[in-house]
Amino acid sequence: MAEVRVAIDVGGTFTDVVKLDPHSGELRFEKVATTPAEPTKGVLAAFTAAQAPLGEVTTFNHGSTLGLNSLLTRTGAKVAVVATAGFRDVYLLGRTDRRPMYALTYHKPEALLKRRDTFEVVERSLFDGSVVTPFDESGARSVAAEIAAGGYQAVAVAFLHSYANPAHERAMREVLHEVAPGVEVTLSHELSGEYREYERTSTAVLDAYIKPIMRTYLDALTKRLDEGGFTGRFLMSRSGGGAMTARAATRQPVNLILSGPAGGVVGAASLAKVIGTPNLITIDMGGTSLDASLVVDGEPVSHQSAEFEGLPINTTSLNIHTIGAGGGSIAWLDAAGALQVGPQSAGATPGPAAYGRGGTQPTFTDAALMLGYMGSDVPLGGSLVLDDDLAAKALQHTADQLGMSLRTLARGILRISTTKIVGAVRAITVELGRDPKDFALLAFGGGGGLVAVDVARELGIPTVVVPPGQGAFSALGMLMADVQHDHARTDVLPLASAPESSFEEAFAAMEAEANAALAEEGFGPDHRGLHRSVDLRYAGQEHAATVPYPDGDVTDSLAKSFRALHERLYGHVMDDPVEIVTLRLRAVGIVDKPAWPRHAERTEGEPSVLGERQVFARSDTGVPYQLVTRESLLVGDVIEGPAVVAEHTATTVLHAGDRLRVAEHGELVISVKAEKSEKSEKAEESEKAEGNDR
Repeated sequence: MAEVRVAIDVGGTFTDVVKLDPHSGELRFEKVATTPAEPTKGVLAAFTAAQAPLGEVTTFNHGSTLGLNSLLTRTGAKVAVVATAGFRDVYLLGRTDRRPMYALTYHKPEALLKRRDTFEVVERSLFDGSVVTPFDESGARSVAAEIAAGGYQAVAVAFLHSYANPAHERAMREVLHEVAPGVEVTLSHELSGEYREYERTSTAVLDAYIKPIMRTYLDALTKRLDEGGFTGRFLMSRSGGGAMTARAATRQPVNLILSGPAGGVVGAASLAKVIGTPNLITIDMGGTSLDASLVVDGEPVSHQSAEFEGLPINTTSLNIHTIGAGGGSIAWLDAAGALQVGPQSAGATPGPAAYGRGGTQPTFTDAALMLGYMGSDVPLGGSLVLDDDLAAKALQHTADQLGMSLRTLARGILRISTTKIVGAVRAITVELGRDPKDFALLAFGGGGGLVAVDVARELGIPTVVVPPGQGAFSALGMLMADVQHDHARTDVLPLASAPESSFEEAFAAMEAEANAALAEEGFGPDHRGLHRSVDLRYAGQEHAATVPYPDGDVTDSLAKSFRALHERLYGHVMDDPVEIVTLRLRAVGIVDKPAWPRHAERTEGEPSVLGERQVFARSDTGVPYQLVTRESLLVGDVIEGPAVVAEHTATTVLHAGDRLRVAEHGELVISVKAEKSEKSEKAEESEKAEGNDR
């Protein structure tokens, strides 16, 4: 019997699937429609499309936007918060910071619950874990009874300093299980072993808010998989770039909120090492949004404090910047009559007008079709034939309002989208002190190849890399992810006076917990990795920087590493004393990863060309672009722009002066023609004129 590995990434419009045969290294990429009304249906359809019988699947990696969508649409659980007496309003008050300083109409992010949903229990621990006020079990029972009678589906328990002493939170869980047995319970210390009570409470609330819907979904999917004969390992992609077992995901679904684009970044990091390009800017353009991230020195860039619509998530996440610029993004006119694109999306239902599924609003996809970037001559996903007439009809009303041709409007839509994407890339590079020219641009997702060279040209990025299976690359990246657990312990004290034994004791406790969890998940000692790090800051600073925990002389090495990192991040160092803030442990269950398969080399002949397609990139006069299928390209092939490279799950466009080369693993490496300034173009025209005169 064959044994295969499958990864499925459920997006807003399409569900991507990749099947890997570990023995032959063969990869198969497919797309099916996402089914928001019945999520498991789309997932099972993906197995069928990939011709992967459940009984033959040894590992199933899954990424889902279900939890994220429930937050976006505010359709999660009815949640209660149980806090320390006197601190009932920690969650609703939040922080006093204000990001848009000069916005007169600014409003705080909408909370996920009302004040009537917050409760208090008498108890109090201090920062060092000592108990000042014992846990009031009688009062806790009264609160639990109110919660049971109030119809709450989930509870977030967040007591002061529970990261130092979790006993009272655990006692509250026991009371809730006894008095309100049908209610899901989240304890803040199990998600975040760190200080900052607001961030820890917000994380617990987000987890509780999506826990019932995620448990229901994962239980239903697990049941359907079991019925189909699946006996392999079921893993979920997590926000921090690793994976977690489906069982762990039902206990801590907050780790899944930002997991959608994480698989692509993990895959990018793996590919970066293989192709010898350690620094990558990634853009993942799907049907609803675009996600931009960085790979530096072959590793994804992560941070400890992510956010969802201004609400903190105090767990480790990849540093991904998301904007509403996808293939389904809708073009519309604002109150001033100016053209805008997104963040609204046509989604999976009905989708862009060109899909022929009832959509009537103009989208990025409809504009790309009108310009010839996409075409009805090559089916999308192997079966979906785009409809030119429906796309034109959707664009016509807006074009009439603006008094312009359909193709002028379409160019405007693509130009606005490109500008937004450039802004997203600048947010993770230029605004953080990094020069985009020092990176290559890795473009994937269904729409990444459509805009990649335009984005790169505007930013001065010399090289674009389009990976194999670009339309389902996030799913492919999931196959590269190890199981991951993150542990942290806050303990603020001066670095100079901290005994090394205190580090060892804290790390030993976290490692014991991590080893137990990995053993339960089936990872033996030879398949585990434990990685220590420390958050440090100058005394008096608010935020910290994370450095690896060293061998040898711990205190001096940490101080030296911190100062070097501080100078790189902020451009200076100080003589102030250094403080320890948090000890961190990343525990990894090492999964056998597939090798990147080598692509076949061309030994004779030339790449086959399907023909030509008229592209209207700069004017309403079409320019012939050669049309090539990616499936016909072999290692060593070179394509000179202008050209359109169509493949099963995506399309790549290159313009005049751009040059594409097929590299060892089937990746398309595009040398981008530099954008000429108006001044240089005039000088070049002048030189030509002088040459003609001579």
